[in-house]
Formats: sequence, structure tokens, C-alpha cells
Amino acid sequence: MMIPTLLVISLLIFFIIELPSGDYISNQIAALKSSGEQSSIAKLEFLRREFSLDRPFFERYLVWVGLWPGPHGFEGLIQGNWGWSFEFDKPVDQVIGPTLPLTIVLNFATILFVYVVSFPIGIYSATRQYSWGDYGFTFLGYLGLATPNFLLALILLYLFNRWFGLSVGGLMAPEYIDQPWSLGKATSVLAHLIVPTIVIGTSGTAAMIRRLRANLLDELHKQYVTTGRAKGLKESQLLVKYPLRMAINPFIADIGNLIPSLVSGSVIVSVVMSLPTVGPVLLSALQSQDQFLSGFILLFVAVLTLIGMLISDLLLAVLDPRIRLGGGASS
Repeated sequence: MMIPTLLVISLLIFFIIELPSGDYISNQIAALKSSGEQSSIAKLEFLRREFSLDRPFFERYLVWVGLWPGPHGFEGLIQGNWGWSFEFDKPVDQVIGPTLPLTIVLNFATILFVYVVSFPIGIYSATRQYSWGDYGFTFLGYLGLATPNFLLALILLYLFNRWFGLSVGGLMAPEYIDQPWSLGKATSVLAHLIVPTIVIGTSGTAAMIRRLRANLLDELHKQYVTTGRAKGLKESQLLVKYPLRMAINPFIADIGNLIPSLVSGSVIVSVVMSLPTVGPVLLSALQSQDQFLSGFILLFVAVLTLIGMLISDLLLAVLDPRIRLGGGASS
């Protein structure tokens, strides 16, 4: 189902980015006409025909995907042609190529941070309900949900600069920018990942803690837990074997939903902290109506989401015996 789902998503993405009137080329032509400059208009008109922007909507979509021949035959996403960025005047793969690996690394580190932090805290809060620790983590959870990510980024930028004289912006030291990968560059990236990972993952961590605590509390009050205690099972064995496995279903199912929320939530954070990810590029592409660039980034996020949903489905089938891979399996 991932392939037809991706096709529907690509159609919706193309439809949404085409909703504003005009496009990058037509806006440039209008600006040149208003300024009285006529020499560059012919080149822009050529680019409109070169990239099929003068065709009807569905033809433009099919050319973009690679299911309809363009001026140079079938050269769309399916064939590996990501399109052309009019704003940067270069192919899309050259624009976002350097940012994609860093975006994936940052998202992976943030997801890892969310689960590593929220899992033990959620279990602690549920098994020690109404304790001082539970109240403390509950307060921190609400604080994390209420604090905008970009505001937390600004606060940390100020505090690190005021207290330690350090700049925590970017994802690597300035001397490694535009340099080939090396051990020093990788170490610098890992060191610079700490602050943006905490900033972007704070709200997701707070939400996960509340969700796991609520689910686990619900399971701990069910009859089978009382029966297990009556049979003499140790609390740790009882917790891990039964209620925890049932309570983490929504926890695991959120893997796919977490990816788009991290990307969308990190756009402003990436601008504030000068992170070389796809977030600032996407924001700039949407503002300038650079449809091929923005369309591919949104489709890339959709692919990551589908992969995350597939991983969560497989994990759910492994962890919960009530879930079967086959729709016709009997209980």
C-alpha cells in the first residue's frame, strides 16, 4: 500500500503548492515587466516551456512524477530527476543534497532522544503515581508542551553564550563547513547535535511521557494484573511481561507520526539556530513559490513518514500477540 499511498500524497502535495496564483517564473516576469526590463523575459518564457509550466495542471503533475513525457522525454521523479530549483538556479539534488544527510541524522537523534528519555520517565511516573517524582515529571512535561521550540532555542543560545562564551548554532564548527567528511568533522557534528536535539525533542518527549503514563496506569488497574500479583509474580516481572507490552502500543505506533512533526517543528528552530537542514530551504522555497524544490522536500518527508509507519506496524505485530500480519488470521 505504500506505493499507491505515495502517489496520492504526491498529487496532494503538487495540488497544494500549485494553489497560489502564478509560479516562480511568472512572478519574475511580472517583476521585470513592472521595472521595464524586457531583455530577460524571453529567457524566462523559455524556462516556462522547458519545465512544462505552460501545460495544464495534470500534465505538469505527470511530467513532474515522470509518467508523462516532457520536453526531453520521461525525466521525472521516477527516473531520478528531482527537478530544477529556480531560486538557486541549479538542480534540486544539488541544492538539498548536502542538507539531506544532516536532516536524517538530526531526526534520528531526536527520535532516539524522545524514546530514551520518555520511556523510563513514563514507567516511573505510572508505577509511582502521585509521588513527588511523578509530580515533578508532570510539571516538566507540561512545561515542555507549553514552551515553543524556537523560544527554547533562543534561551539556550543566550545562556550558552552568556555562561560559557560558546555559540551552539549550526551543526558543525565553522572550519568544517564545505570540507570533506573526516573523523574531526563527524565528532564536531555529534557535539553540535546535543542542543538542537534537546530543543526539537522537548515537546515530543513531554507528550510521550504523558501518553505512556496514562496507558500504563490504565493497564495496571486491570484484573489480569491483580491476578498476576495473587499468583506471586514479582512486580518487575509482572510489569514487563504484561501491562508494559500492552501500554507501549500507541508509543510504538507514534514512530511514523513523529517524523513529520519533527521536520515541521524544526523549521523555525533551524532558522534560529542556523542549522543546515532542509527546514530553512523548505521555508525559502515556499515563500518564493519554487515548486519543484518545495514539492520534493515535502515528498521526502512523506517517504520518511511511510517508512516510519511501516517500522511501527512491524514492531506492533512483534510486540502484541493480538495483532496479526494477515487480515484473515483468527484470534
